[in-house]
Amino acid sequence: MLPIERRQQILLWLEQEECLRISEISKRLEFSEITIYRDIKPLLDQQKISKTSKGIRLVPQQQMLYNHCSYCHKACHSRLSVQLMKSNQQVEQTCCAHCALLRYQNCREDVLQIICRDFLTDTTINAKMACFLLHADINLHCCQPQALPFESVHQAKQFQSGFGGVIYDFEGAIQAIQTDMTGSACCHKET
Repeated sequence: MLPIERRQQILLWLEQEECLRISEISKRLEFSEITIYRDIKPLLDQQKISKTSKGIRLVPQQQMLYNHCSYCHKACHSRLSVQLMKSNQQVEQTCCAHCALLRYQNCREDVLQIICRDFLTDTTINAKMACFLLHADINLHCCQPQALPFESVHQAKQFQSGFGGVIYDFEGAIQAIQTDMTGSACCHKET
Protein backbone atom coordinates (compact mmCIF):
# COMPACT_ATOMS: atom_id res chain seq x y z
CA MET A 1 0.00 0.00 0.00
CA LEU A 2 1.38 3.38 -1.05
CA PRO A 3 1.62 6.28 1.44
CA ILE A 4 -1.12 8.20 -0.40
CA GLU A 5 -3.41 5.17 -0.14
CA ARG A 6 -2.71 4.92 3.60
CA ARG A 7 -3.46 8.65 4.00
CA GLN A 8 -6.74 8.22 2.13
CA GLN A 9 -7.68 5.28 4.34
CA ILE A 10 -6.84 7.26 7.47
CA LEU A 11 -9.04 10.13 6.26
CA LEU A 12 -11.89 7.72 5.54
CA TRP A 13 -11.62 6.23 9.03
CA LEU A 14 -11.56 9.72 10.55
CA GLU A 15 -14.73 10.60 8.61
CA GLN A 16 -16.40 7.59 10.26
CA GLU A 17 -14.84 7.90 13.71
CA GLU A 18 -14.22 11.04 15.73
CA CYS A 19 -10.64 10.34 16.72
CA LEU A 20 -7.96 7.69 16.19
CA ARG A 21 -4.73 6.89 17.99
CA ILE A 22 -1.58 6.35 15.95
CA SER A 23 -1.17 2.92 17.56
CA GLU A 24 -4.65 1.92 16.38
CA ILE A 25 -3.94 3.11 12.82
CA SER A 26 -0.64 1.22 12.90
CA LYS A 27 -2.41 -2.00 13.88
CA ARG A 28 -5.16 -1.61 11.29
CA LEU A 29 -2.78 -0.86 8.43
CA GLU A 30 -0.07 -3.23 9.66
CA PHE A 31 2.66 -0.59 9.34
CA SER A 32 4.94 0.78 12.06
CA GLU A 33 3.94 3.83 14.07
CA ILE A 34 6.95 5.69 12.61
CA THR A 35 5.59 5.04 9.11
CA ILE A 36 2.15 6.27 10.17
CA TYR A 37 3.66 9.46 11.63
CA ARG A 38 5.41 10.03 8.28
CA ASP A 39 2.13 9.34 6.46
CA ILE A 40 0.12 11.86 8.49
CA LYS A 41 2.69 14.68 8.34
CA PRO A 42 1.35 16.00 4.98
CA LEU A 43 -2.19 15.84 6.37
CA LEU A 44 -1.09 17.89 9.39
CA ASP A 45 0.78 20.36 7.15
CA GLN A 46 -2.30 20.78 4.95
CA GLN A 47 -4.46 21.23 8.07
CA LYS A 48 -6.71 18.32 7.09
CA ILE A 49 -6.14 16.71 10.50
CA SER A 50 -5.02 17.92 13.90
CA LYS A 51 -3.42 16.28 16.91
CA THR A 52 -5.44 15.90 20.09
CA SER A 53 -4.77 14.33 23.47
CA LYS A 54 -6.62 11.24 22.21
CA GLY A 55 -4.80 10.94 18.86
CA ILE A 56 -5.69 12.66 15.60
CA ARG A 57 -8.97 14.03 14.26
CA LEU A 58 -10.28 15.69 11.12
CA VAL A 59 -10.18 19.45 11.03
CA PRO A 60 -13.77 20.71 10.60
CA GLN A 61 -14.59 21.30 6.91
CA GLN A 62 -14.99 25.06 7.22
CA GLN A 63 -11.39 25.28 8.49
CA MET A 64 -9.93 23.24 5.63
CA LEU A 65 -8.32 24.98 2.70
CA TYR A 66 -10.80 24.81 -0.15
CA ASN A 67 -8.17 25.44 -2.77
CA HIS A 68 -6.43 22.04 -2.48
CA CYS A 69 -7.36 18.76 -4.11
CA SER A 70 -9.08 16.34 -1.73
CA TYR A 71 -7.37 13.44 -3.51
CA CYS A 72 -3.77 14.39 -4.41
CA HIS A 73 -3.54 17.64 -2.34
CA LYS A 74 -2.31 19.70 -5.29
CA ALA A 75 -3.53 23.30 -5.50
CA CYS A 76 -6.88 23.72 -7.29
CA HIS A 77 -6.89 26.92 -9.25
CA SER A 78 -7.83 26.06 -12.81
CA ARG A 79 -10.96 25.40 -14.81
CA LEU A 80 -10.02 21.70 -14.67
CA SER A 81 -11.11 21.48 -11.02
CA VAL A 82 -14.14 19.36 -10.10
CA GLN A 83 -16.53 19.59 -7.13
CA LEU A 84 -18.05 16.65 -5.26
CA MET A 85 -21.18 17.51 -3.27
CA LYS A 86 -21.57 15.07 -0.38
CA SER A 87 -24.62 13.98 1.61
CA ASN A 88 -23.23 15.61 4.78
CA GLN A 89 -23.41 19.03 3.03
CA GLN A 90 -19.64 19.13 2.49
CA VAL A 91 -18.18 20.13 -0.85
CA GLU A 92 -14.86 18.64 -1.84
CA GLN A 93 -12.76 20.01 -4.65
CA THR A 94 -10.26 18.14 -6.80
CA CYS A 95 -7.65 19.60 -9.12
CA CYS A 96 -8.86 17.62 -12.15
CA ALA A 97 -11.29 14.98 -13.41
CA HIS A 98 -8.66 12.26 -12.86
CA CYS A 99 -8.60 12.92 -9.11
CA ALA A 100 -12.37 13.48 -8.97
CA LEU A 101 -13.07 10.06 -10.48
CA LEU A 102 -10.68 8.34 -8.06
CA ARG A 103 -12.04 10.27 -5.06
CA TYR A 104 -15.60 9.44 -6.14
CA GLN A 105 -14.69 5.76 -6.25
CA ASN A 106 -13.44 6.01 -2.64
CA CYS A 107 -16.60 7.66 -1.28
CA ARG A 108 -19.32 7.07 -3.89
CA GLU A 109 -22.03 6.24 -1.35
CA ASP A 110 -21.60 9.71 0.21
CA VAL A 111 -21.56 11.73 -3.04
CA LEU A 112 -24.84 13.31 -4.14
CA GLN A 113 -23.48 15.13 -7.17
CA ILE A 114 -20.21 15.62 -9.03
CA ILE A 115 -19.79 18.77 -11.12
CA CYS A 116 -17.09 19.51 -13.69
CA ARG A 117 -16.58 21.80 -16.68
CA ASP A 118 -16.76 20.73 -20.32
CA PHE A 119 -13.20 20.84 -21.65
CA LEU A 120 -14.14 22.68 -24.86
CA THR A 121 -17.04 24.93 -23.91
CA ASP A 122 -16.08 25.57 -20.26
CA THR A 123 -19.72 25.09 -19.22
CA THR A 124 -20.73 23.36 -15.99
CA ILE A 125 -21.85 19.76 -16.49
CA ASN A 126 -22.86 16.75 -14.41
CA ALA A 127 -19.80 14.48 -14.47
CA LYS A 128 -21.94 11.34 -14.23
CA MET A 129 -23.53 12.27 -17.57
CA ALA A 130 -20.23 13.31 -19.21
CA CYS A 131 -17.86 11.32 -21.34
CA PHE A 132 -14.13 11.40 -20.69
CA LEU A 133 -11.19 11.34 -23.05
CA LEU A 134 -8.13 9.60 -21.62
CA HIS A 135 -4.63 9.44 -23.11
CA ALA A 136 -5.08 12.42 -25.45
CA ASP A 137 -1.84 13.78 -26.88
CA ILE A 138 -2.02 17.03 -24.93
CA ASN A 139 -0.14 17.88 -21.75
CA LEU A 140 -2.14 19.95 -19.28
CA HIS A 141 0.48 19.51 -16.54
CA CYS A 142 -1.92 17.77 -14.22
CA CYS A 143 -2.44 14.26 -12.87
CA GLN A 144 -1.87 11.27 -15.13
CA PRO A 145 -3.59 9.72 -16.93
CA GLN A 146 -5.39 12.93 -17.82
CA ALA A 147 -9.18 12.71 -18.00
CA LEU A 148 -10.81 15.41 -20.12
CA PRO A 149 -14.59 15.79 -19.60
CA PHE A 150 -16.97 16.49 -22.48
CA GLU A 151 -20.72 17.03 -22.38
CA SER A 152 -21.26 15.30 -25.72
CA VAL A 153 -19.70 12.23 -27.30
CA HIS A 154 -19.74 14.11 -30.62
CA GLN A 155 -17.44 16.85 -29.30
CA ALA A 156 -15.22 14.28 -27.59
CA LYS A 157 -14.87 12.40 -30.90
CA GLN A 158 -14.00 15.62 -32.73
CA PHE A 159 -11.32 16.41 -30.15
CA GLN A 160 -10.14 12.79 -30.28
CA SER A 161 -9.67 13.01 -34.06
CA GLY A 162 -7.03 15.68 -33.54
CA PHE A 163 -5.45 14.62 -30.25
CA GLY A 164 -6.08 10.87 -30.04
CA GLY A 165 -7.02 9.10 -26.86
CA VAL A 166 -9.84 6.80 -25.79
CA ILE A 167 -13.40 7.89 -24.89
CA TYR A 168 -15.15 6.45 -21.83
CA ASP A 169 -18.39 7.03 -19.98
CA PHE A 170 -18.23 7.98 -16.28
CA GLU A 171 -17.92 4.45 -14.84
CA GLY A 172 -15.65 3.31 -17.68
CA ALA A 173 -13.29 6.23 -17.02
CA ILE A 174 -13.04 5.29 -13.34
CA GLN A 175 -12.14 1.70 -14.24
CA ALA A 176 -9.65 2.77 -16.94
CA ILE A 177 -7.84 5.16 -14.59
CA GLN A 178 -7.69 2.56 -11.82
CA THR A 179 -6.30 0.00 -14.28
CA ASP A 180 -3.70 2.46 -15.60
CA MET A 181 -2.62 3.37 -12.10
CA THR A 182 -2.22 -0.14 -10.72
CA GLY A 183 1.03 0.00 -8.76
CA SER A 184 1.68 3.70 -9.35
CA ALA A 185 0.53 7.12 -8.24
CA CYS A 186 -0.51 10.18 -10.24
CA CYS A 187 2.27 12.63 -11.05
CA HIS A 188 1.50 14.96 -8.14
CA LYS A 189 1.14 12.37 -5.40
CA GLU A 190 3.86 11.72 -2.91
CA THR A 191 5.14 8.17 -2.71
